[in-house]
Amino acid sequence: MGWTSAAVVVLCALPFYLDAFWLRIGLFSMAAAVGAVGLGLLSGTAGQLSLGHAFFLAVGAYGYVWLAGEPGPGLPTAVAAVLAVLLAGAAGGLFSPVAGRVRGIYLGVATLALVFLGHHVLLTADSVTGGFNGRSVPPLELGGFSFSADSELTVLGVPFGAEERLWYLGVALFAVTWFTARGLLRGRPGRALVALRDSETAAAVMGVNVSRHRSAAFVVSSMYAGLAGVMLALSFRRVVPDYFGLVLSVDYLAMIVIGGLGSVAGATAGAVFVTALPLLMTRYADQLPLVAAPGTTDGTVGPTEAARYLYGAAIVLILLFAPDGLHGLVRRLRARLRGRRAAPPPVGTSASLPPTSAARTKEPTP
Repeated sequence: MGWTSAAVVVLCALPFYLDAFWLRIGLFSMAAAVGAVGLGLLSGTAGQLSLGHAFFLAVGAYGYVWLAGEPGPGLPTAVAAVLAVLLAGAAGGLFSPVAGRVRGIYLGVATLALVFLGHHVLLTADSVTGGFNGRSVPPLELGGFSFSADSELTVLGVPFGAEERLWYLGVALFAVTWFTARGLLRGRPGRALVALRDSETAAAVMGVNVSRHRSAAFVVSSMYAGLAGVMLALSFRRVVPDYFGLVLSVDYLAMIVIGGLGSVAGATAGAVFVTALPLLMTRYADQLPLVAAPGTTDGTVGPTEAARYLYGAAIVLILLFAPDGLHGLVRRLRARLRGRRAAPPPVGTSASLPPTSAARTKEPTP
């Protein structure tokens, strides 16, 4: 509990000290972490391979933009955000019969079709999505407070723009995701999904409804992805179809593999690593060897490509030396440190010698 309180205090204090670039990295990382937690529940805990996570992020992002914007119903932005998450869950529910019957690589191929279908719809449904150019994102408003830089706001002498305001919204939404996902994993649904992943036959014998739990995992994962899509839309302030492609789905798979399958903390760590690495390499490209600055064409590797090579190599190293990811590696190191502290004293010390007052064996009387 102490570590949690310290983390909350640090996260709340960061906007007073960091500039917009670092806050933007944090916003993108928190949004990615929410989506990665959802995919971790689906693939890491329930054992269902999904390559269509980008589709559900697009449903959440574009659902919010259309519901809150013009053209569209023009709903209050808070209502539009909630409905966008539910819309992503409904999309997952429509696909859940397939998820309940298909497994393994076949499910991965089926979800892959969602990405291509969704990208085609985003490009052709101009009246809803804006086509190739996308649409601008209406800023979120809660109780008259706007999460944008349109109105001036100063807190303790620090001007609060859009990044600072969205930071606290991102922390709150990520905290909700963290505690709900951990509660789900530690409860009966989580144990049922783990049993389902290990052996569907054994899970069915124990009374687990296999088809229903597989479908429910897909719906819950889709809702987390929809929430991540809303957060990404608010952070980017403009959504375009090309962002929600197959590469984004592969990025999310990399997040949960690097962080550790079936772990909320691992999915968060993997999301931060995969999201922050290309942004940092773009920022410091002119100081890195063999990496070209953005916009140059001198034949060297660009920062985005270099970042993909690096976390591709990280995936290979994780699979070879730490199959349970960064979370498992940290857990083993922590257990090793605790084992050293609790190690018994070496043989020959006073703790291992017999007491001097031990009674001798009485000799028999002649």
